Amino acid sequence: MPPILHTDRLILRPHDVDDFAAVAALWAEPEVIRHILPAPATPEESWSRLLRYMGHWQAVGYGYWVIADRDNGVFLGEAGLANYRRSMNPPLSGPEAGWVLTAGAHGRGLATEAVGAILTWADRSLTAPETCCIFDPAHDRSLRVAQKLGYDRPAMSSYKGNPTLVLRRGRALLSCP
Repeated sequence: MPPILHTDRLILRPHDVDDFAAVAALWAEPEVIRHILPAPATPEESWSRLLRYMGHWQAVGYGYWVIADRDNGVFLGEAGLANYRRSMNPPLSGPEAGWVLTAGAHGRGLATEAVGAILTWADRSLTAPETCCIFDPAHDRSLRVAQKLGYDRPAMSSYKGNPTLVLRRGRALLSCP
């Protein structure tokens, strides 16, 4: 079972099937997907995504969380770590970090807060020496979030015929209390 993580403003909790409507709405928002997908996701594609998120935890011991407002539980997006076995050259190493927020949650530092909590968990719980993240080189917001979180060593790659920026972050060796 995925852990529940808390930050000052957020709760990161596991997905469940009751999140389907929120997931489908998120992935159908043109402003949200413009640097991620060529077109808004269909409900069928969002259902598959939700099941993939849930199954990741069983298969590899890490995955995605729902990002919810700590005060009222409102769904704000998703973030986590994944192993999608992407066909990229050079291949990705370590878990792949990702994040996506509803358009109304953009610009408030929530992605940095959420992914920061996830990386702290990963540094304590996983043995992978690094994580990576990929995105459209034109996605300035994601680049800023990644850099704030310590992702560096940029390299250009291609994924599904599109230019793709790859960044890496070494595992922080933390002393656990």
